[in-house]
Amino acid sequence: MTGFSILAYYMYKEERDVEMIVYICLAILFQPIVKIPLGRVLWNIIDVIVGLGLIISIFLKKSKK
Repeated sequence: MTGFSILAYYMYKEERDVEMIVYICLAILFQPIVKIPLGRVLWNIIDVIVGLGLIISIFLKKSKK
């Protein structure tokens, strides 16, 4: 949650609204206070999609520089 919040803040500073909203939603989804009951299979799918998205975003950011 903390990592996604920090990423959302950086996207806010760079005025990248779509990425900021995505990171805010992910911070809410992965927050530790209120458990979101989605089931083990759905959580596994979400974890894989988010992990792949983060890896892809790293490579896309490096290629833009």
